[in-house]
Amino acid sequence: MTARSTAAEQKDVPEVSAVPGKDTERPEQRLRLRVRALEWEAEGVLSVRLERLDGGDLPEWRPGAHVDLRLPGGTTRQYSLNGSPADRTGWRVSVLLEPDSRGGSRAVHEMLRPGDLLDITGPRNNFPLADSREYLFIAGGIGITPLLPMLERAAASGARWTLLYGGRSRSSMAFLPLLERYGDRVLVRPQSEYGLLGLPAFLGTPREDAGVYCCGPEPLLSAVERLCETWPAGSLHVERFAAQPQEPVDPAAEREFEVVLRQSGRTVTVPAGRTILQALEDNGIEPLNSCREGICGTCETKVVEGTPDHRDSLLSQDERDANDTMMICVGRALCPRLVLDL
Repeated sequence: MTARSTAAEQKDVPEVSAVPGKDTERPEQRLRLRVRALEWEAEGVLSVRLERLDGGDLPEWRPGAHVDLRLPGGTTRQYSLNGSPADRTGWRVSVLLEPDSRGGSRAVHEMLRPGDLLDITGPRNNFPLADSREYLFIAGGIGITPLLPMLERAAASGARWTLLYGGRSRSSMAFLPLLERYGDRVLVRPQSEYGLLGLPAFLGTPREDAGVYCCGPEPLLSAVERLCETWPAGSLHVERFAAQPQEPVDPAAEREFEVVLRQSGRTVTVPAGRTILQALEDNGIEPLNSCREGICGTCETKVVEGTPDHRDSLLSQDERDANDTMMICVGRALCPRLVLDL
């Protein structure tokens, strides 16, 4: 299905339908939405405004949430909701045109038009904003998008907060006019004018009751993670738009193992070199999944028994150590038999 399919061709698909979600109070939705408008936010950054076909309210969401967009050509990509959660008449996602695009950003920039219909799943939130007395927000480039609703929430709560926003140049940095409303709480630092971001000075000394929220390219995230190693546990929260670099896996060290699906009672053998998701699909089983890179959380599955081999870029170290959930799109097992709640 393409975004240019007509309403008549799509009559057999409901506009909104509920599907199980991680947050039982806010189940994910499958929606068919219309592109209301396309707007340039900066050089190479295009915003897509979405609305329901009947003009009704969209599902509630919280800062940090994202949705899956089924794009022309069949590609599915995840994009952060970056408008105001209070505005349920429409959603906004913003997309940077990547030079080495694998189809996602290029489809948005070159193929979408106002009036097109898109199939969307969500909202899903793996980057929620926790209550805190102080917030330190750090954005690099298009990483500003999930932070925008957080700034609105922080400002409304009365908490202390500051945003450090970096990019190649002012012309490439989206939403600068919108951010002007926050005055000196926002530090705009384009590299063409200031050089590298002054992260140590911005973060200062480790302290309690301060949340650090960071989104941007991998070098920025890695630098912030190193600087926050001595901060209290749970202080740092990061969102990645691409899979985190992983240690190379020695193919000779991999062994096949069994996955037992508790709900169905089926047992599937996972060969060396295959992920759990791939092995399930090889056997005609199709769990929910989307990114296939371990970054979106769609395939997150409860571990009932056994030790998973975590290879995702989403779970925190504490969550990995607990071994009670995993991303099966990239994960394997460190044991001969793994029981999953599938």
